[in-house]
Amino acid sequence: MVNVLIIGSGAREHAIATTFLKSEQVEQVFCAPGNPGMQASGIQTVAIAENDFEKVAFFAEQQPIDLVFVGPEAPLASGIVDFLTAKGIRVFGPNQAAARLESDKQFAKEFMSRNQVPTAAFSSFKDFEQALNYAQKLSLPVVIKENGLAGGKGVRIVKEADELALALRESLQKSGQILVEEYLEGEEFSLMLFVGGPRPVILPISQDHKKIYAGETGPNTGGMGAYSPVPHITDDIIARVEQTVVKPTINGLLRENLMYAGTLYIGCMLTSEGIKVIEFNVRLGDPETQVLLPQLESDFYTAITDLIAGKNPQMVWQTQDYYLGTVVAAPGYPDAPKQHIVLPLLPQNVFYAGVSAEEQRLYSSGGRIFTLIARAPSLKEAQNSVNTALKSMNLNDFYYRTDIGFRDID
Repeated sequence: MVNVLIIGSGAREHAIATTFLKSEQVEQVFCAPGNPGMQASGIQTVAIAENDFEKVAFFAEQQPIDLVFVGPEAPLASGIVDFLTAKGIRVFGPNQAAARLESDKQFAKEFMSRNQVPTAAFSSFKDFEQALNYAQKLSLPVVIKENGLAGGKGVRIVKEADELALALRESLQKSGQILVEEYLEGEEFSLMLFVGGPRPVILPISQDHKKIYAGETGPNTGGMGAYSPVPHITDDIIARVEQTVVKPTINGLLRENLMYAGTLYIGCMLTSEGIKVIEFNVRLGDPETQVLLPQLESDFYTAITDLIAGKNPQMVWQTQDYYLGTVVAAPGYPDAPKQHIVLPLLPQNVFYAGVSAEEQRLYSSGGRIFTLIARAPSLKEAQNSVNTALKSMNLNDFYYRTDIGFRDID
């Protein structure tokens, strides 16, 4: 029997840890730092910050830990995989060089350009006047992206000319460097791969709902819910994505010595001009993970260790039902979420994120508090199940969307 350590503290990490616990090979799953909501699932939380590499390594060596799975992007960008690998600890995730595909948007866009991966036209800037001059030459709306990690919230879409200058200034003040891109019109979907073996493993397609309000309106968030599979992303579309996006991306990773054993998340958009890539991430998405990993019917630990060994894993996914997850957030999210609101008693089909514990009660301690998921034969049934469950709880002090999955529900 083996022990697994998950790095991270959110609902994504809760889902990852729960999936490892299903393996007959796994005895214990630890999560550093985790959150107290995980403990009811049999996950052992460890009071080690995700960026404290020395303590993570010491714990992994002393326990001992047979596999480390890194959930969030920040420790990947800071080189946790390089650090642990140098100490002989088996870890799943990209090294720091490959993690630049997420942490450095300019690097990612230039990688796409070098390797003929279709994406939006762009330019990067540190100077306001140069950025304004370029943006004014583009047709409105334009997209402004803060370079670096922004937790899914560093993107602004500017639709009015009189808003452009202020948006550019504010984004530059936040990150010091921005990308200005042409606006793409179309349908977004999340394509996640496990890489490391001779062939990438494509996970079931999912769709995130990034906007705070129903109908995909309002500011971007880290994600308000997701569902999978996505009926209108057909097998034909997936085949085209494999040919025009996945193949040149994988070839580019190999050519530029960036291949790794880990996750590659490709944010795709189906446009009138074909499929284009919005962004790369080098970790599993949140909230997509919460509706993807419960679909896995084969052994997760075996699959991940096979990938680290450079082998093709045998991964079997359910194909009969739909999974839908709705994120419950604190009021004021994403800008100023209210803290320390007591949570009602919640059912077992919940993955916890921003929670703290006091006297055996859970309280909100972040923006996104938990994700409630449901499985059903139809997407509408899954949506109804989630909404009915949420409505029955005392959630008047929280916020959630009731239209997750709306694009595939008549």
